[in-house]
Amino acid sequence: MTENTQQSTHSAPELPTQYTPADVEGPLYERWVERGYFEADEKSEKPPYTIVIPPPNVTGSLHLGHAFEHTLIDALTRRKRMQGFETLWQPGMDHAGIATQNVVERELAKEGVSRHDLGREAFVERVWQWKNESGGQISGQMRRLGDGVAWSRERFTMDEGLTKAVQTIFKRLYDDELIYRAERIINWCPRCLTAISDIEVEYQDDDGELVSIRYGEGDSSIVVATTRAETMLGDTAVAVHPEDERYAHLVGTEIELPLTGRRIPVVADEHVDPEFGTGAVKVTPAHDPNDFEIGRRHDLPNLAVLDERGVITAHGPFQGLDRFEARSAIVGALRAEGRIVAEKRPYTHSVGHCSRCKTTIEPRLSMQWWVKVGPLAQAAGDAVRDGKVAIHPKEMESRYFGWVDNLHDWCISRQLWWGHRIPVWYGPNGEVVCVGPDDEAPTGEGWTQDTDVLDTWFSSGLWPFSTLGWPEQTPSVEKFYPNSVLVTGYDILFFWVARMMMFGIYAMDGTPPFHTIALHGMVRDQFGKKMSKSFGNAVNPLDWMEAYGADAVRFTLARGANPGVDVPIGEDWVQGSRNFANKIWNATRFAMMNGATIEGELPAAEQLSATDRWILSRLNSVVAEVDAYYDDYQFAKLSDTLFHFAWDEVFDWYVELSKTTFMAGGPAAEVSRRVLGEVLDVTLRLLHPIVPFVTETLWTTLTGRESVVIAEWPGDSGFRDAAAEQEIGLVQQVVTEVRRFRSDQGLQPGQKVPARLDLSGTALAAHEAGMRSLLRLQPAGDDFSATASLPVAGATVALDLSGAIDVEAERKRLTKDLAAAEKEKAQANGKLGNEAFLAKAPEKVVDKIRGRLEAAEADIVRITAQLAALPQA
Repeated sequence: MTENTQQSTHSAPELPTQYTPADVEGPLYERWVERGYFEADEKSEKPPYTIVIPPPNVTGSLHLGHAFEHTLIDALTRRKRMQGFETLWQPGMDHAGIATQNVVERELAKEGVSRHDLGREAFVERVWQWKNESGGQISGQMRRLGDGVAWSRERFTMDEGLTKAVQTIFKRLYDDELIYRAERIINWCPRCLTAISDIEVEYQDDDGELVSIRYGEGDSSIVVATTRAETMLGDTAVAVHPEDERYAHLVGTEIELPLTGRRIPVVADEHVDPEFGTGAVKVTPAHDPNDFEIGRRHDLPNLAVLDERGVITAHGPFQGLDRFEARSAIVGALRAEGRIVAEKRPYTHSVGHCSRCKTTIEPRLSMQWWVKVGPLAQAAGDAVRDGKVAIHPKEMESRYFGWVDNLHDWCISRQLWWGHRIPVWYGPNGEVVCVGPDDEAPTGEGWTQDTDVLDTWFSSGLWPFSTLGWPEQTPSVEKFYPNSVLVTGYDILFFWVARMMMFGIYAMDGTPPFHTIALHGMVRDQFGKKMSKSFGNAVNPLDWMEAYGADAVRFTLARGANPGVDVPIGEDWVQGSRNFANKIWNATRFAMMNGATIEGELPAAEQLSATDRWILSRLNSVVAEVDAYYDDYQFAKLSDTLFHFAWDEVFDWYVELSKTTFMAGGPAAEVSRRVLGEVLDVTLRLLHPIVPFVTETLWTTLTGRESVVIAEWPGDSGFRDAAAEQEIGLVQQVVTEVRRFRSDQGLQPGQKVPARLDLSGTALAAHEAGMRSLLRLQPAGDDFSATASLPVAGATVALDLSGAIDVEAERKRLTKDLAAAEKEKAQANGKLGNEAFLAKAPEKVVDKIRGRLEAAEADIVRITAQLAALPQA
């Protein structure tokens, strides 16, 4: 074990009889913060360990997904702090451009005004006001959970330092021709009135309609099919495949576009699939990305017919109609002219929606700012391929490569007012000037700044180094970059992780922002369903923390955290974790009442009983297992290991086996008290990163030292005792078998029965008192008459059950159960012996029947043994 260097001031107060999290957690957390335990010193000579918080949106509140992620990060950083690392968990929040602007606009709407009524400057001031009033909610919830973040370093993506970082990298990318402005098809949200990136579009199957429309007349007509009839007003061509002989005579000619009077060309393009539909497609370059590329290849005009709100702008009877109203009206007009060849309703197809407001996305031709991602994405992919960055679990690498190796240029401009304004000025004579943070912006008549702001992910992509003071080469950058690990959900592997990788490598001279990317899954309800307010299964983690304590919520989340796998969670599981916290409390309280201590040296092995050597051997094995699981980000396995070691081995076995030693007193009791103190000390330290509050209270009371937060992480001393483990294993085997027999005979757990234990020739003789205590076995008196005898592990346990049970009633019950098991066996054998049944039944059904047969046969063996063990009349 490791020695703790904190000073003991031990005159330990007695623990309350019950653990009440609400009385403990808040004051404890404030004490940790006041004492500066979570702060990080860049001047320290300790090795660094850095994790950045995935910055929550300033608009939000702590949901169960945040609580899950924060629990994992907090566990990692608390352990590393205990291991002697200079640990920085960097906190902060994201300005969340679209989401925040939407929130404030809704607040303004309640007052009967819009942002346009206020004007840009006043609106931005209003957003800052809202942020200052509402932004503290997340911080308070993080404290409630126990997040050990360096609060003095808290950052916001719109604060002065991060704004300088954004302007710096924009200028560098612009100067390196990796940022450019161009007119392209973008994803446009008619509700948010801004462009959004590809990864902010959510696709879902919607019911629409597929209509087939005849363009042109007679032999020169072509039928095209579309789900978006309203865009035909902007068609500038019809395209067919160059090798499609059906339309070869029309390529190079013009046909009339219905309802418009315009004539449009028929072009040949290899993008068209001749096997799909009629083999001909309408081309609307201003409203479809594929059509835009066809238009560029054939020098077609771009005719926009929808405005920013999705309203028809083309002159004619449809002008001013919403896009969906126009769709019905246009189909009706075409039907009236006899041009609808076929209609299919409903026609289910994949449709893009804005991830923020769920509005149907409109592809739209627009002048925007773009990042040329090719070289940046190549570097981000190579960093993983070359082993500079490890993705955990490794099987997630393929998803990462599938994204970064196929990235399209990134549209970074947003038509919002809240965000980092693009640092580009336009002059009266067409001049374009990009301004860095240390440059003077152009002044004079006719000079204006670009009105757009940057995509939120642009600034959050700088998070691992901008939060440390970059672009200045600060001591914090020197000490804490690159980050040790990024802990985040696989769902934002594309949104955020890839952006940070690209920008980190570019800005930091080829050094990736992390050594490891540890990906976790999504929190789901106990049935595996996604949590959502609309589903009615969303959980506010604060409600569970109020009811069961933060430790119970944390332990439940950690115990479900297998790398990269979704995490189901239900309230009854949190209740179970609350019971675990209570078990730790009660067992530690009992141990301290019985003199458990950490004072003095741990006795030498020759002074220890087999029970003492066993628990110390197991303790060291658990230390090694937990360390290995932490290093592999196996939170579920390490939590489960600690749960079973603490509850089963320490509290249910060692403490119970030691009770008779404590009662007997003497030197052996003093040795076991010191061993128990050691085991509790180490176990509480191992548990602390996951359940910090209850362990802090118990550990400081047990040891009299300042805080487990700054205690030394336990080490594996290498002590192992296979013989002691085998010996106690025999004790456990005997106790388990006799307990099972007692239960089978209907005895109550606390019901005492006379017994004689024949332990000769085994290593069990030294444990008779402990086994009798655990099994509620009284000594055999002169009138003892064995009615049942159990041979176990080389020993024999004889029991006198006369008077303890109603033998005849028990015999009737067991006989009835035996008959039912034999009937079940016969039915299963009958089906499995029926060749006709086996030929027709699905394999799953057959397997189920085989399982029923095995269970019935096991029941028959068990019940027969129980009947044989009953006292004879």
